[in-house]
Amino acid sequence: MMLPRRLWALGAALMILPVVAVTGCASTAPPPPPESRNGRPDRGAELITRYGCGSCHTIPGINRADGLVGPPLTRFGARSYVAGQLPNNADNLQRWISDPQAVEPGTAMPDLGVTAIDAQDIAAYLYTLD
Repeated sequence: MMLPRRLWALGAALMILPVVAVTGCASTAPPPPPESRNGRPDRGAELITRYGCGSCHTIPGINRADGLVGPPLTRFGARSYVAGQLPNNADNLQRWISDPQAVEPGTAMPDLGVTAIDAQDIAAYLYTLD
């Protein structure tokens, strides 16, 4: 008589487990979606070429941007974080582009001397990639 009761309990536990696992993954709210109200994406695409970003990154829509040193920037606008640590928003992305060593000392991403206006336009382009 104990065997059917144990089987029922096991079956019930197995049915509840996926619900618990799914809700456990959603326990923290994701960061807000990235936005860039300022900046010119068309100019950002030109700047990405000029600064040579494609020599390290794969970047959709940019000719010969097929680098494998840094992460691919495909679907960048849909990502949650910049550099794996900053919430993905326009201010953080521009800060990262302008001075990556200040954000993460020793990172492989070099300081290319990107101006604030150029970083704003590059960010505007990257946010079109969602």
